[in-house]
Amino acid sequence: RVDDASLAAVAWVSVAGPAYVFVVAAALVGAGFLAGLPRATSRELTVQTLLGSARLLAESPEGPEALRAGVTSPGGTTAAGLRALELHGVRAAFLEAVLAAADRSRELGRT
Repeated sequence: RVDDASLAAVAWVSVAGPAYVFVVAAALVGAGFLAGLPRATSRELTVQTLLGSARLLAESPEGPEALRAGVTSPGGTTAAGLRALELHGVRAAFLEAVLAAADRSRELGRT
């Protein structure tokens, strides 16, 4: 539950959020394919990864940063991948996406 003043922010995160997750899923499927997996296998691995990650996030008392740290070995492959994501501004892109949705929502509200 959220108060009435927060309802717009719910839309900016939750209503648009699935589209953002689908972009991530498409990127993972494509990356798996480029890495040599059959597209169907890459898709299934992506779906199961997203399902398992969402379930862990929902059921764990830890927040997303702690969970991310728990699956990242210092100097390992996941750390290298995360470093690449940060270099390409993925976190900033998600922040900007939510803020862009907020701006557009305000524009639509004025018309």
